[in-house]
Amino acid sequence: MPLWLELVVRIVAVVVAFLTLPLIVGQVEHKVMAHMQGRLGPMYAGAFHGWAQLVADGVKFVQKEDVTPRAADRQVFKLAPIVALVPYLLVLLVIPLGPGDNLVAQPLDIGLFFVLAVVGIGVVAVLMSAWSSANKYSLLGGLRGAAQLLGYELPLVLSAASVAMAAGTLSLPGIVEAWRPWWLIWQAPALTVFFIAALAEIRRPPFDMPIADSELVFGYLTEYTGLRFAFFLLAEYVGIVVISALTVVLFLGGWRGPFADDTLGWLWTLGKLFAVAFVIIWLRVSYPRLREDQLQRLCWLVLVPAALAQLVLTAAVRLAL
Repeated sequence: MPLWLELVVRIVAVVVAFLTLPLIVGQVEHKVMAHMQGRLGPMYAGAFHGWAQLVADGVKFVQKEDVTPRAADRQVFKLAPIVALVPYLLVLLVIPLGPGDNLVAQPLDIGLFFVLAVVGIGVVAVLMSAWSSANKYSLLGGLRGAAQLLGYELPLVLSAASVAMAAGTLSLPGIVEAWRPWWLIWQAPALTVFFIAALAEIRRPPFDMPIADSELVFGYLTEYTGLRFAFFLLAEYVGIVVISALTVVLFLGGWRGPFADDTLGWLWTLGKLFAVAFVIIWLRVSYPRLREDQLQRLCWLVLVPAALAQLVLTAAVRLAL
């Protein structure tokens, strides 16, 4: 296959995953929440187990009027949803689905560094949407979001660095190759820190204080309607997919499974990804929203010290081996 054609095929595959996996996660969330909380609405659309609920939501967003506040900075206001989406698309380019170079769009020797750098762009979208909306509630939500994202990036990076140090590489496929089952115990603190910090990075409950509807209407999303609001919602579900995939690749062995890693590796990866996504949905319906002071205290007094301690432990084990 010519190089240019192979490149096109890989990019198209990533775009298809970018457009389909978040929708599947969104549909699963509707059903999981409906069962856990006894919600009848999401189970009726389309008659059979509410299969058409996602279609109904899409039609609703398309029909809504696209409103831009008169005092808003129009260019920045319209660009913010795109800035929220693009980083996750770039991250999907380097996440390996299976062994070898055939099931990753672009293998990088510094893949983990690239991922952590690109994910950090999310704070720019939050500030853009908050400032350009010309709304005080949006601005307050944006400032809360920026403080949350900047704070939780530190434990996120430190916990990921622990795995990279243990594997001796920044390559995501290299980390999966170096992974061993006993890492589930040894790197369990890093896994916990990474997962909690990642939830805060994508602002999922119980870390959704920047869009606290009881205080800030809907935070930095208050002035967004129609498809632009849908893009922000899509960014949240793509974030679930990306965070779940990173958790699987870094801490759960990626494509490694009980058998047939070479042929069924992609299936093990997807199975683990949806299992982690289910836990993220489960947490949404299980825990109340953290207050701002609780959120920051958890970050700086619990997660950061735990991540630093795990780094010291990893360094000690590496020296001993």
